[in-house]
Amino acid sequence: MRTTPSRRLCAAALLVASVLAPVVATPAGADTAALLAGTDRAGSDRAGTARQAQDECSPDDALGSDTTARLDKAIEDVRREAAIPGVAVGLWMEGKGCYLRATGVADKTNREPMTTDLYTRIGSETKTFTVTGLLELVDDEKIGLDDPISRYVDGVPNGDNITLRQLAEMRSGLFPYTEDPGFVRDLLSDPSRSYTPQEVLAYGFKHKNTFAPGKQFEYSNTNLVLLGLVIEKASGQSAADFIRERVIRPADLDHTVFPNGAEFPDPHPRGYTNQTTSGKIEDSTDWNPSWGWTAGAMISNLHDLRRWAKIVATGELLSPETQKERLQTLPTGYPGTSYGLGIFNSDGWIGHNGSIPGYESVTVYLPSLKATLVVQLNTDVTHDGQEPSSLVARAITQIVTPDNVYDRPVPPR
Repeated sequence: MRTTPSRRLCAAALLVASVLAPVVATPAGADTAALLAGTDRAGSDRAGTARQAQDECSPDDALGSDTTARLDKAIEDVRREAAIPGVAVGLWMEGKGCYLRATGVADKTNREPMTTDLYTRIGSETKTFTVTGLLELVDDEKIGLDDPISRYVDGVPNGDNITLRQLAEMRSGLFPYTEDPGFVRDLLSDPSRSYTPQEVLAYGFKHKNTFAPGKQFEYSNTNLVLLGLVIEKASGQSAADFIRERVIRPADLDHTVFPNGAEFPDPHPRGYTNQTTSGKIEDSTDWNPSWGWTAGAMISNLHDLRRWAKIVATGELLSPETQKERLQTLPTGYPGTSYGLGIFNSDGWIGHNGSIPGYESVTVYLPSLKATLVVQLNTDVTHDGQEPSSLVARAITQIVTPDNVYDRPVPPR
């Protein structure tokens, strides 16, 4: 149960009031700059994006009226019960139909409605992109999963005995930097600050490792920041550029961004969090996510996440041998959920969820039924100790896949 800012910043698949002063960010790359100008690489405008989303679930393709009505009610009940400002959902089930809905508001001040064409910060879903890039380097024979992290990054506690595989599996034993009280204090006191990977790692490296490598599961953003540095060392590119060129573009994701700072393409909803110095709910839309880097800084939309869910689960960008290794999930200690190489299995649903102050998401694929589920929210405020995105995804899957109910619990750390 997340009861403190420290706990909330590092929970499994989690990452970061009033409106902040303008943020000075490093220059955006060409793709990011185009998106920030209101267009993607093909020059689509918002109307085009909206049409694209609607085309993915035409009235003729929709699930039956009874199922649709049950989903409408279940989602709205969760939204109201958990005080979620806005929810966007996409569900596609091969041979059965689809469901595309948005409910609530994207902006609590002007009451602009939530829609299915918005960009959102996807938090720890970034990990699926980072690990995909890492595994492409495995396929390129530039790195090995059982290489020690010390081969690529100096100064890692016990780095000679921690492998890249253990980092991707969340079994390294390295202290999560987001649990360091100094980090939490610094982040919440200045959410506009820009961090380097080395700066955030230093917060974690001040602490002793929590267990011997491979002995157990512990979700730690430290692991994925280190893997970002491995990508840079092995590829000779920045991690952001490598992920754009080797992951985002080949996957044909025109609305997915690895930002350099606080930039955020339009249109996007306002985000709301209580991970603040006062504990009150504030607007975190323009907070700088650089502290999450390859563990949680990315941005996407429902259309791209639909495509990405299947790519991750089926390994379209990887060799069959490497994808097989990725899907070898291990117990996490939480019933129904196992974790592989930057990916989890929740009762058959494969993918990842994400949370960063103000936003949550779930992107998963169910191979047995060829079903895809994407959930986007503009809050990360928990309800009775549970992630709001998990509450929404659980309510949906209880209706449409009762034999495979998504239920990713929050680790009690």
